[in-house]
Amino acid sequence: MAHTLFISDLHLTPERPQILELFLQFLDHDARDAEALYILGDLFEYWIGDDAAEQIGHQSILHGLHRLTDGGIPVYIMHGNRDFLIGREFCRHTGTTLLPDPTTLTLYGQAAVIMHGDSLCTDDTEHQRFRATVREQTWQDEFLAKPIQVRLAIAKQLRQQSDRSKPTKSPTIMDVNEQSVCDAMQTYGANILIHGHTHRPGFHTVDVGGQQAQRIVLGDWYEQSSVLTASHKGFELTPSARVTRAYE
Repeated sequence: MAHTLFISDLHLTPERPQILELFLQFLDHDARDAEALYILGDLFEYWIGDDAAEQIGHQSILHGLHRLTDGGIPVYIMHGNRDFLIGREFCRHTGTTLLPDPTTLTLYGQAAVIMHGDSLCTDDTEHQRFRATVREQTWQDEFLAKPIQVRLAIAKQLRQQSDRSKPTKSPTIMDVNEQSVCDAMQTYGANILIHGHTHRPGFHTVDVGGQQAQRIVLGDWYEQSSVLTASHKGFELTPSARVTRAYE
């Protein structure tokens, strides 16, 4: 049966070799039966530039993605809040296609919009300020001009700062804002929204202009894989959220 796969928030790092291996197995087996694979951000725990892949231990991931695309399976990747510096060289080496956030597509006859999801967390004003800063071309150019070891130290420092700030934020602030969800779906004319970022996998019914729509949240890969399978029969999200929903 024809199907498309969606994943996000793998947070790949050499410090978690079991998840690295799980992802490589996924690429070499499950993904080879799909019509396409979409990676909706935060593939990596951090990405400090396309020129640093070997130094930070991610060459095997690039090779795995290239094997998949070289075998004829298209792979689309989107920036997350941790790997927003993925660029042209990464795509050239892997054969992947970088998508803007958000992107619209027709998914088995349904209008859908896909996003990483952090732009929907508008109540987290601290994160939105950080997001705006690091997406500026000037900031990125200055950062990428620094030596790799300096970039790595900065990335680790930013991660530590983020980890320290999370306990001070309420779960509601770090989740999506419902009005932002409705606005996005109305703007892009979609009755399906697929995103990651929040690490809260599941299906949600959304009222958009008096019409029922569906928001699907992908899970993370901290301890196991989380894969959304879309087909003409509907959606299946496994194994982080073992639930299946048909199209509305």
